[in-house]
Amino acid sequence: MSQNTSHNYPEIAKNGLWDNNPALVQLLGLCPLLAVSGSVVNALGLGLATMLVLTGSNIAVSLIRNHVSEAVRLPVFVMIIATFTTCTELLMKAFTFELYLILGIFIPLIVTNCAILGRADAFASKNPILPSAFDGLMMGTGFALVLVAVGAVREILGSGTLFDNMQLLFGPAAESWKITLFADYKGFLVAILPPGAFIVVGFLIALKNIIDQKIEEAEKAKRVEPVIKGSKRVRTTGTIT
Repeated sequence: MSQNTSHNYPEIAKNGLWDNNPALVQLLGLCPLLAVSGSVVNALGLGLATMLVLTGSNIAVSLIRNHVSEAVRLPVFVMIIATFTTCTELLMKAFTFELYLILGIFIPLIVTNCAILGRADAFASKNPILPSAFDGLMMGTGFALVLVAVGAVREILGSGTLFDNMQLLFGPAAESWKITLFADYKGFLVAILPPGAFIVVGFLIALKNIIDQKIEEAEKAKRVEPVIKGSKRVRTTGTIT
């Protein structure tokens, strides 16, 4: 990536949130995306944890990028990511223990998320601290937004509610955030199970592709071919001038 592009913050944001979204475009981190996105609170908890690890690891990798040889670069990156994952796990144990128990093994498994190692290697290892931190924040936000979107759809279809059990993440004050959309709702079992997650993610990817296609068509429509005024001389060979 060129130096000018790396410092283009609007382009970095667009890249992380849309053009190169880890979940919808790169299709990375799908295991936690499909496994724990059964509700908004679970999805948001894992999304915030992933964002924290991604941003922190990008900053650390950028700091040491000129002091690590090629031979040990990847092992060092993995160690940095594991360190931030452990710190995030300890923070969740201290402040959101019940949610930590629900998310279970998927918190320590953040260290294996290819999106985090990929950004450390492709971006943070080649750019200064501020662009690297912003890249990690935007990539983490893009991943978290997809998680929350999947969790919201699955919670609505599976339970008929939205923002249930938000007190697990934000404390007792969030108990009143629950919205019951359907009274006496029997539930849609497929939405809660992993196949439901595959279906929802598939629809989100399809929706993104449709939007991208509409944007591309709109941009093409704006490109008007220049009209050449005056008479044209016809030739038997060559081009018309």
